[in-house]
Amino acid sequence: MRKLLSLTFTILGCAAFCPLPASALGFSAPKPQFAYTDASGKKQSAEVVDKYYPKKITQPVVADSKIDPKLRRAATIAEERARRHSLSKCWHFVKEALVAAGVVKSRPQTPLAKQAGQELVNNYGFKKLPVSDPYQAPVGAVLVYDAKRAAGHVEIRTENGFVSDFRSKTPSRRPLLGVFAKT
Repeated sequence: MRKLLSLTFTILGCAAFCPLPASALGFSAPKPQFAYTDASGKKQSAEVVDKYYPKKITQPVVADSKIDPKLRRAATIAEERARRHSLSKCWHFVKEALVAAGVVKSRPQTPLAKQAGQELVNNYGFKKLPVSDPYQAPVGAVLVYDAKRAAGHVEIRTENGFVSDFRSKTPSRRPLLGVFAKT
């Protein structure tokens, strides 16, 4: 019993005099700051960002029952065929996915991606949805983007982001012309 009591006092004594790590005491290293002088001459500082987090993907809660289920299949096909990086063939890959899923019976003929929405509405029974935020587009919807002197861009909304000839968690930065789907 004496040995146990003396051992207990020894352990408690060591624990009382041993230094604790700074993290256990609630101290942490200061975050690095970037110092600069603003336009008015005042010295300012801002926290240095060491990691980039892209805009969070908004997952559609449920599949839109009004949308043709073949569009969801087209999104899956496009995702399976997509590459890691752009090949500058977005409209070609989207056309192929729409045909493979049976959404359209024949391959759309327009050469430019920015013309895709008009052709899908005029020839294939698509409708322009009242959606202006690409993140709110239903899965399978075709998003068409404008470009001043370029061909534009077209992509399909997927559960994990967006896909054309490549996969992306974020939509194109180009101006959105419209979100199109078949009902």
